[in-house]
Amino acid sequence: MNTPTAYYEQGTAAERWERGRLFFEAKEYTAAARVLDSLAGEAPEQLAPRLLLARAYYHSAQLTRAEGELRAILERWPVEDYAQLMLGRTLERQGRAAEAARYLRIAAAMAGEFPEDGR
Repeated sequence: MNTPTAYYEQGTAAERWERGRLFFEAKEYTAAARVLDSLAGEAPEQLAPRLLLARAYYHSAQLTRAEGELRAILERWPVEDYAQLMLGRTLERQGRAAEAARYLRIAAAMAGEFPEDGR
């Protein structure tokens, strides 16, 4: 008998990308992560599925997974400002504010936002 996971892995990469986006837009973040996980594994050089996967993990409170995906993204794309911001927010949500501050500062600087006092 087919397991429920077969649905999440069924179809072409383009079909799974669309399915993952639809689940995400419907706020079905766990389902989106299940679809996007295999897609991101197949094409690790593609940024969009990996970012959406990290966002799905974040919104479904899978913070350790979100952190891991975001660190992998930043290893490959260190100038990805949204990943910097997301990693900062993920660390904050885990109660690691001191560690998060670095990533939040980098994201703000990349967005051209500088503190008034020059620090």
